Amino acid sequence: DNEEIHRINSEQRGIDRATDVLSFPMFDDDFDDGEYCILGDIVISAERADEQAKEYQHSFEREIAFLTVHSVLHLLGYDHETSPEDEADMFGRQEKILTIMKLTR
Repeated sequence: DNEEIHRINSEQRGIDRATDVLSFPMFDDDFDDGEYCILGDIVISAERADEQAKEYQHSFEREIAFLTVHSVLHLLGYDHETSPEDEADMFGRQEKILTIMKLTR
């Protein structure tokens, strides 16, 4: 819920507010692409996802899928905050994945 993700965000990132999703990678860039690995942890506020689904007028399922895809891309090393090009790349990948899943807006 929003209260718990607020606590985690404050504790782990020093940001004193709730958010919709947090990603915590479990590796640096030193892994073999051919190996299985645990990418990391994802924390989603279902409470915030429900609020956003209503705000954007789409389903709760679509919002949870969007937040999950967004977070997994972060765990894979994509970052929308580094440059406009990186943002366009990451957001394009998100939309492509959600389209394949038939979870468009």
